[in-house]
Amino acid sequence: MALATPDSLTLDVKRIAAISLDLDDTLWPIWPTIERAERVLHAWLTREAPKTADLLVTPGVLRELREATAKERSDLAHDLSALRRESIRAALERSGEDPALAEPAFDIFFAERQRVELYEDALPALKWLSERYPLVAVSNGNADVQRTGVGRWFRAAFNAREFGSGKPHAPIFRAAAASVGLLPRDVLHVGDDAALDVVGALGAGMQAAWLVREERPWEHDARPQLIVPNLHALCVALETAGA
Repeated sequence: MALATPDSLTLDVKRIAAISLDLDDTLWPIWPTIERAERVLHAWLTREAPKTADLLVTPGVLRELREATAKERSDLAHDLSALRRESIRAALERSGEDPALAEPAFDIFFAERQRVELYEDALPALKWLSERYPLVAVSNGNADVQRTGVGRWFRAAFNAREFGSGKPHAPIFRAAAASVGLLPRDVLHVGDDAALDVVGALGAGMQAAWLVREERPWEHDARPQLIVPNLHALCVALETAGA
């Protein structure tokens, strides 16, 4: 998808006093990280809970347990860590092994989940952006900005688990703006998810930039002020439009 030219931008750059950023699939690809963390978890279970490890080798079992847990524990919908932990506990119980192992098992998974591999454009963009705007992380995932190694670039970080609700609901966006002393109208939110990031941010009163690394159609009525194929293009667009 081509970078929007300055003439076609509806972005009001003069109004932008801060930028909020999604994390998963914006700064790093999430599924390679999750798949590696699940492999590390399975290796640990093979040693500590072999029956559960055998159960989870069957395709679809872990997803089935996650979906069942999400249905039974709708109160945890905003907390991916708790859903993952309870899914592991359900697998241990189904296998007749000690459900208390769910805690150390999750810790193994969670530590590996923080070992992300950034997109090539992420660090240069974070450096460029942070020199010009206060940055705030806003995520529905359970990445920790400090443990993933990007914390130095952010003034604040919000995730759905700690905040109590997530995107696309307005409160987390408003809290992100307030954390740097601003109203939502003064913040540009950047993320890859059309509904959670873009529609959510627009509904909260922010401007929004849709990051589309793999081209796909826009399917919503409200439209982002900017569409970019990567974070380098975001920096170019901001610099060009502000010149």
